[in-house]
Amino acid sequence: MRMIQQMQQRLLKAQEDLANEAVQGTAGGGAVAVTVSGHLRVLEVTIDPAAVDPEDVETLQDMVLVAANDALARAQDLASRRMGAITGGIKIPGLT
Repeated sequence: MRMIQQMQQRLLKAQEDLANEAVQGTAGGGAVAVTVSGHLRVLEVTIDPAAVDPEDVETLQDMVLVAANDALARAQDLASRRMGAITGGIKIPGLT
């Protein structure tokens, strides 16, 4: 029982720590960057002015989409690695 409580405390601490972590996804060779927290919240979107072409908005939209999905995947991977290190790879419902 004591081990379970210790694991639970470590999991809570890891979840708190994830709130302070950030990862970045990019697209278009870095022309678009999206920063996401470890809790999967978008923190920042950066677009190089050279990537803005009023005649080709679709490409910019695609780059934002790719960068956001890249950042989210990286954040999910970060959370999985952090939680997996504590749980030893055991899947616990409600945790990433």
